[in-house]
Amino acid sequence: MDNRLDTKERILDAAERLFAEQGFAATSLRAITSGAEANLAAVNYHFGSKEALIAAVFSRRLDPINQERLAWLDRLEQSATVEVEQILEAFLDPPLRVSQDPHKGEALLHVAQMIGHATSHPDPSLRDLLLSQFDDVVNRFTAALGRCLPQLEPAELLWRFLFMIGSMAHTMAMSNDIKQLSKGVCDPQQVDGLVASMVAFNAAGFRAPLRTPQPNGRG
Repeated sequence: MDNRLDTKERILDAAERLFAEQGFAATSLRAITSGAEANLAAVNYHFGSKEALIAAVFSRRLDPINQERLAWLDRLEQSATVEVEQILEAFLDPPLRVSQDPHKGEALLHVAQMIGHATSHPDPSLRDLLLSQFDDVVNRFTAALGRCLPQLEPAELLWRFLFMIGSMAHTMAMSNDIKQLSKGVCDPQQVDGLVASMVAFNAAGFRAPLRTPQPNGRG
C-alpha cells in the first residue's frame, strides 16, 4: 500500500472517531495526529486545514450514500411515471442498509454523532459545511417529490421531507435499542422490512391532506 494513502486513511479514521466522541471544537489536530500516529505536517499536506479535514471526514462516508441515491433516482426518472414510494425508497434504502451493515454501521453511527455535534455547534460555517454535503440530494429529491405531489406548496413539501429525515435519523440512532424496546417485534437488521415500513409510513405522510389552520391558531 502507498504509505501516503495509508497515512491519509489513518488520519481520517482518527479524526472521525474523535470528532464523533468529543465534538469538533474539543478535538485538536494534535489529538488527531497522535491517534493516527502521524505528524501535523501530514495533516497539512493531505488536507490543508482542520475545516478541510472535517469536510473530508463527512464526504468519505456520505458521498457513496448520496451517489447511490442520485443514481437510483436517475434510473427512476427514465420511466414515464414515478411513484412517491419509489422516490422514498431511493432516498431511504442506501443509508438504512449501510447502518445495518456490520462492517459499515459503526462508521455511519460516527457520522450521525458528528451531525449532531455540527447542528448544535454555534459556528454557522460548520453547519453550512454539513448542509453542503446534501445540497444536490435535497434539491433533486424534493423536485421529484414536487412533481408527484403538485398540491403541496414548497414549504409544506420541505416540512414533510424534514419529518422523513427525522424518522430515518431516529431509527438509525436507536438501532441498537429498537429490538429490545419492541421485545423483538421490530428488528432493524431485517433491512427489507425496515425500508418497506418506513417508505409506507412516510408516503402516507407526504400524501396526507392539508389541514386548514383555525382562527385561534389550532389546526
